[in-house]
Amino acid sequence: MRIAIEGCAHGELENIYDTILSLEKRENMKIDLLLCCGDFQTSRNIEDLSSMAVPQKYSNICSFYKYYSGEKLAPILTVLIGGNHEASNYLQELPFGGWVAPKIYYLGVRIAGLSGIYKANDYMKGHFEVFPFDTNTKRSVYHIRNSEVFRLKQISQPIDIMLSHDWPTNVTDYGNKEQLIRFKPHFKEDIETQKLGSKPCEELLSILKPRYWFSSHLHCKFAALVPHENNTFTRFLALDKCLPKRRFLQVIEIPHDEKEEIKINYDLEWLTILVTTNHLTSIKQVPNYMPGLHGNERFSFTPTDEEKSLVMSKLTNDLTIPENFKQTAEPYDEITPKKHLRHIGPIQNPQTVQLCELLSIDDPIEMILKEKGRSFDESYTEFQNEISNTDIKNDASLENPCDATFVNDTITEETTPIKDFKRKLSSLSLPKPKNDVQDLFVIDKDPLTTDNSFEFLNRDHSLFHIDEGDSNKCMKKEIENTQQSSKNKMKRRNTGPYIN
Repeated sequence: MRIAIEGCAHGELENIYDTILSLEKRENMKIDLLLCCGDFQTSRNIEDLSSMAVPQKYSNICSFYKYYSGEKLAPILTVLIGGNHEASNYLQELPFGGWVAPKIYYLGVRIAGLSGIYKANDYMKGHFEVFPFDTNTKRSVYHIRNSEVFRLKQISQPIDIMLSHDWPTNVTDYGNKEQLIRFKPHFKEDIETQKLGSKPCEELLSILKPRYWFSSHLHCKFAALVPHENNTFTRFLALDKCLPKRRFLQVIEIPHDEKEEIKINYDLEWLTILVTTNHLTSIKQVPNYMPGLHGNERFSFTPTDEEKSLVMSKLTNDLTIPENFKQTAEPYDEITPKKHLRHIGPIQNPQTVQLCELLSIDDPIEMILKEKGRSFDESYTEFQNEISNTDIKNDASLENPCDATFVNDTITEETTPIKDFKRKLSSLSLPKPKNDVQDLFVIDKDPLTTDNSFEFLNRDHSLFHIDEGDSNKCMKKEIENTQQSSKNKMKRRNTGPYIN
């Protein structure tokens, strides 16, 4: 079973799929699953763009809407987490995860995953944001909260893959830090002061000890091998954004019984944690403290067998995630591209309703609206009546990343996308290739070792794109370009730098 991992998508979904299809054809192999580390940009229509906290030049409809509308079907099962370039009003409809389009699944938390980025000022607060967002809440809505991290800390079963948008703080100590600083010199100060990345992610790395950890956000490729006190290791890999000649895609290969059908399943331990910690959900803008060791209430929510059995009975002993995607907003229309919709508030997603009723847990958005004396956007009901006769066909051959068993893995090559959009190109869109398709491939021969040692860190690894014909000249040119662009483009949106 082969899994492709992608860094910052920035809406270039068609190009990412074309890259994978080209790789499959070139290498005569099949990719079974795509994992995306944030900045997916699930924009269904023009109105969704207003919920994205991005500079105007990046506010582009891109191509996700085609998969949402049913115009196209994802060629590969795709699992994503959120970053800071997101249509947050849509992802808010799915606080516990769900299908954002047929064959494209949003992971609220757990292969495991943690959506969003760290911001100290918002970390202790509840999720108080509700659509329509203002200038501040369209950013704070994608900041992670202590309750999400607390719930992840309750997991006891081994995790194969962890996805986060942020890097864990101090992960640079276990990779080629000197090469990273040469490539991104403005990282140096934050690395030295331990501000590059997310402290909560570092805590989770230490507690969960996943086999793999994949991140994006900082728009470069970086590998590390992080040791744990129990003599295990986490293989960390950060990936770039989807642009030509950038290292944004990685493929790992794991054993899997080809005769066994692969499906996406709920994780029983995680669902049980959601149930037992439901009372900790906060919608307040004030600090929301989690239970501690010396308090008078329960502080450990690692599920007991009895608690898991109770949740299993609620699910009638079936952990299969239903293929229950439904459109909740009108998709973008190329014929009338500037058309705006009538949605004035948040929309209630049927997937969330079904899961909350099944588990008897609260939808945070519904809690906020009740407190404010409001209700969900009624225009959704009108929209559902309009499309009630439209049947969106889902591909039944869905695959389950949770079924995989990690024994050994092989890293294969990555490629760059080749799709020529018919729409007007944004600054992140890829031009029609001038050279042969093969000239666009960027190859990593050994970007992430499978050996449980630090030997690979001392070797000369191409963690960033370097043309093999003249590597020194290319590296020097990339460093010069990065140094020049960083003077104008570095922005501080969390404790570490974010590069557009």
